[in-house]
Amino acid sequence: MVNDNAIAVLGTGIMGAAIARNLIAAGMEVRAWNRTREKAEPLADDGAKVADTPAEAAEGARFVLTMLAETDAVVEAVDGGGALSALLYDGVWLQMSTVGTEGHERLARVADERGVFYVDAPVLGTKEPAEQGQLIVLASGPDEVRERCQHVFDTLGSTTFWLGPAGAGSRLKLVTNNWIVGILGVLAETVTLAEAVGVDPARFLEVIEGGPLGLPYAQIKGQMMIEEEFPTSFSAKLARKDAGLVLDTAEKSGLQLTIAKAAAARFDEAISAGHGEEDLAAIYQATRPDNG
Repeated sequence: MVNDNAIAVLGTGIMGAAIARNLIAAGMEVRAWNRTREKAEPLADDGAKVADTPAEAAEGARFVLTMLAETDAVVEAVDGGGALSALLYDGVWLQMSTVGTEGHERLARVADERGVFYVDAPVLGTKEPAEQGQLIVLASGPDEVRERCQHVFDTLGSTTFWLGPAGAGSRLKLVTNNWIVGILGVLAETVTLAEAVGVDPARFLEVIEGGPLGLPYAQIKGQMMIEEEFPTSFSAKLARKDAGLVLDTAEKSGLQLTIAKAAAARFDEAISAGHGEEDLAAIYQATRPDNG
């Protein structure tokens, strides 16, 4: 049955679950699917219909929204007998996963083969902004579906940037992720340096707060490092994946991003030490003398 108000949300991890709940609150009919069904089932209490397959979730829907960890998982969910086979003929695929430039190109080919509208729209923000509907959406895709998509993006985010043809969103996300990876690596080493020379790292955060050197992000993540408590809003494992996408794209562009490489190596150390599922601020653990 056709439902103009239905949206299939594929991927109900930290970000996908928050997105689904906001869409439900906005009055949309949400069909939720996750590879591990148990992660999607709590959404039923919020009013979502939990589907056994991506195709079941997309049956008769106008939108499919993907928020999955990497390109292969997205392809598996939408291609073949997946969600796009059940999406309406004029349906829109909102691809909001972070997949990099090569991943975007692969997914765009899938959309073209399936004859669906494809909007490349990764987001900036982690758990709390997602829960509050305060994500920043980096949207790119066909002009003819922009108006249709806008009410969805307005539900999920505080700001939507329309950047042009599909792919522009993923490129800007890569650039922004390089900035985030660099900030986290330098912040972690700064906190460790402060501790090593007998400076209270909280004093460092106090000194930069509110001034031209200060970042609210540094306050949040720096405090987590000081307290050595890393409740996950975005995992170190996923941050390392994003750093890899940055480095792959840079290499193909003939660039050597030395700082990004160093930060990626720090994430590798943190993950090897067992911090991969903790917040990305756990990169700090790799900078400590005992490599905690």
